Amino acid sequence: MRPPQAKYFNTTGPCGPQDHYMVPPAQRLPEARTLIDMDRYFVLHAPRQTGKTTALRTLASELTAEGDVAALMFSCERAKAARDDVGWAESLLLDSIREAAERSGWPDELLPPDPWPQVTPGSRFGAALSEWCHRCPRRVVLFFDEIDALQGTGMISILSQLRDGHNARHEGRPFPTSVVLCGLRNVRDYKVASGRNPDGSNPASPFNIIAESLRLGDFTADHIAELYDQHTQATGQEFTKDAVDRVFELTQGQPWLVNALAYEITFRMRATGAITARQVEEAKERLIRARATHLDALVARLHEPRVKRVMEPVVAGSFPNVDPTFSDDLSYVRDLGLVKQKPPLEVANPIYREVILRVLGDPSEQYVMAEPRSFVLPDGRFDLDRLLKEFVVFWREHGEVLIRQEGYHEAACQIILMAFLHRLVNGGGYLDREYAAGTKRLDVLVRWPYTGPEGERLMQREAMELKVWRAGGDDPLPDGLAQLDRYLDRLSLDTGVLVVFDRRPEALPWKERGHFKQAPTPSGRQVTVLRV
Repeated sequence: MRPPQAKYFNTTGPCGPQDHYMVPPAQRLPEARTLIDMDRYFVLHAPRQTGKTTALRTLASELTAEGDVAALMFSCERAKAARDDVGWAESLLLDSIREAAERSGWPDELLPPDPWPQVTPGSRFGAALSEWCHRCPRRVVLFFDEIDALQGTGMISILSQLRDGHNARHEGRPFPTSVVLCGLRNVRDYKVASGRNPDGSNPASPFNIIAESLRLGDFTADHIAELYDQHTQATGQEFTKDAVDRVFELTQGQPWLVNALAYEITFRMRATGAITARQVEEAKERLIRARATHLDALVARLHEPRVKRVMEPVVAGSFPNVDPTFSDDLSYVRDLGLVKQKPPLEVANPIYREVILRVLGDPSEQYVMAEPRSFVLPDGRFDLDRLLKEFVVFWREHGEVLIRQEGYHEAACQIILMAFLHRLVNGGGYLDREYAAGTKRLDVLVRWPYTGPEGERLMQREAMELKVWRAGGDDPLPDGLAQLDRYLDRLSLDTGVLVVFDRRPEALPWKERGHFKQAPTPSGRQVTVLRV
């Protein structure tokens, strides 16, 4: 018999209460139980690795244990291969249902019929569920996990059979009393995926039986504190309040990130003593550098046309080009978890924000040959003035080529400067970036830790704001100075840097770009302005 293992923070697959620290799923999804008790069919959607499978698995176990319901969760993943082959899709799903039921340890009277009834493809799935419900002494509730795996005609057929069975219940036909479709997307996007107009009225649509579309929310700050306190109770190792607050700030409660930071600190870094915000910062850097699977999978979508259409104006700070299809693309990107669920349109959390710019800037970063250590002054501070001068040289030599090569063409200037800063700052300091669609800017804070003359730990902070002068637009200098002024106010800093990129056709030749001057902000601060 395997000896009991200490619990840990899980970052791979569903959580189990015997092995993992976890937030009780019922706290995150109170509406689901109510809808199931009302015999409703509904959608549960959320980005990957946010706890959907864990929540449904726990709910299925709790419902079945109460004795009136046979609740089963099964995965539709293998049906992806069937695509438009309706018969194959039905067979694969029915195989998944049978295997999940057999693994559940249910008594024989609750198990599906063996064999399933053999009827015409296109009707087999509904007939099989009807036969099972006819034999089962309990109400059957089904959780379709990874429903997104269904494709094309296969998707339409399965969902149409669910609709037919749902409606025929009122005529006495046995059928699952409640069905939950669980995946990445909202029901609106299933209509797009199946080739339908999401705004069109269609009384025969397989989607018109859905009572609700629930989104599994991210952790709250209290959830994070509760989760981390489980580790404290088990080991005695405390997460300080500053550490918990910093985790929430960096992740905005994204469950995988919350667990990944804690796992990095407690397992990989093997931290001893109370866990501090400084260790959270180190764990964040380690996660980003390692490009964990979750982060890689997320950023791999950045060049999908639908994603790029939303994300490019976010990075550029411009207003998106809105047409009748934009809301569908925005809904898709929100369902992926890349941007916040509510306006303003901005990246979902600071870790994603940093990862996105690092990934987009990686090709440009390969051109940066300067040695990062050479920018450290004798007193340990960072030489930002020299960095800006070096960037002018870099921009004159490589800027034109890099802009042409950049896939996010509208945001090319911001991405290239961020790549330059990342190469030279991130070895010993930190870059905080703020950007959102419609802001017409990108705010940057360089944080550089160093040791003071008395041995004290100090933090140098340098604020920058990036603006772009586009064809047909006014000089962004006045707005930039006002925006930088407000940014400096928020940071309690006396000075900063405004970088203005000139992308007009009449801009100076590349070899002549890069001029510095001092300028006053509206409140009277003296700041450095760099025009490139």
